[in-house]
Amino acid sequence: MTDASACSLETPDVPALTRCDVRFHHAERGVQAEQRVLANEVPIALVFNGIAHAVMMGTPLDLEDFAIGFALSEGIIDSAADCYGVDVRPVSATAAGLPVGMDGMEVQLEIASRCFMRLKDHRRSMSGRTGCGVCGVESFAALDLTFDALPARDWVAQVDLPTVLKAIDHLPPKQVLNAEAGAIHAAGWATLDGQVHDVIEDVGRHNALDKLLGRLARTGRLSEPGFVVLSSRGSHELVRKCAKLGIAALATISAPTAMGVRMAELTGLRFWGLARPPKATLYAPGAGLHLDAPQA
Repeated sequence: MTDASACSLETPDVPALTRCDVRFHHAERGVQAEQRVLANEVPIALVFNGIAHAVMMGTPLDLEDFAIGFALSEGIIDSAADCYGVDVRPVSATAAGLPVGMDGMEVQLEIASRCFMRLKDHRRSMSGRTGCGVCGVESFAALDLTFDALPARDWVAQVDLPTVLKAIDHLPPKQVLNAEAGAIHAAGWATLDGQVHDVIEDVGRHNALDKLLGRLARTGRLSEPGFVVLSSRGSHELVRKCAKLGIAALATISAPTAMGVRMAELTGLRFWGLARPPKATLYAPGAGLHLDAPQA
């Protein structure tokens, strides 16, 4: 490419990464022509039974998992069985009415009629929802911050410091996209031996978690012993999504918010934050357990 500011998509199918010609400026070495890999952030339209519901910005991978996870964590469907089909297709920028080079994706879901009727009833209060989950709702009551607490699990105490740190150590090597481009979050499912499975990446931390939750739901593993590992801070929305789908424990690399910790306390979710070997902080112990001083 001759224009240093121009970028081009690798394929016409809306890839996860974009290669871009840049000019790298260095105080001592001057200006150098380089090619950089950037994370591709695209609009993803979610359409339920033919009715457009939301457009999220995300990485165009694992979109069936994303759609199922989003529908579950937002209470649109009650189980993966309520979704009868998912169809994913690219949408050109021209067809979407977007600027050239900003192609998107559309995900069509066919869901149970009772779920669709419920969705239509709640569309007004949810019309302003964004990735953070609350922006634009019309009242405090519409925040959707209350639901059944998690039951006590006899295995949750096994999500201890050594197990969490082992899982955190195993996450970066599985972040394939982030290794190339940076700026990409990851959500992984860790078993009680600290092994990390099903690592899914996205430019949005909420999207990465929804994709993982969708994958677990589709494969019938939501109720299995284990915990979620996230390469992000622990916001209330991430805690809410996990608790809503019955995930009993969560570990994040960065710090939590106060509301995230309070949500974990109220729901009985075991919550580790600032998990960076050789240390981590236990902010909430989990249902039926208590914080023991001193903390790790």
